[in-house]
Amino acid sequence: QVQFVESGGGLVQPGGSLRLSCAAAGFTFSNYAMSWYRQAPGKERELVATVSSTIFSKNYADSVKGRFTISRDNAKNTVYLQMSSLSLEDTAVYFCNTRRAFTDYWGKGTLVTVSS
Repeated sequence: QVQFVESGGGLVQPGGSLRLSCAAAGFTFSNYAMSWYRQAPGKERELVATVSSTIFSKNYADSVKGRFTISRDNAKNTVYLQMSSLSLEDTAVYFCNTRRAFTDYWGKGTLVTVSS
C-alpha cells in the first residue's frame, strides 16, 4: 500500500531554514506528481508546492514563492521541501501527498514551528 514518512520538521526561529523529506513506498514513485501541503492550527489544509513526475516542473503557492523549493529524487523515492526565510505564518503540520486514480494519499505529517 501507499506509504509516506515525512521528516525534518522542528522548531526554528523566524528567518531560519528547514529541509523536509518524504520517503515514499508502495507505488511507482517516478510515475506520479508529488505535492507538499500544510495545515496551520485552526485553518484548512492548503497546497504548498507540486513537482511533476518526469520533467520536474514545479508550482508553488504564492505565499511561499521565492522562499521554498520542492525537489525529488526518483532513485530514492523521496520528495523534499527546502524552506528558507521562514516566518511565523509558516507554522503548520506539513504533509506529502500524491493522487492516484482520483484518490489522495497522505503521510502523517511533520510539524514545523516557527517561533522566537
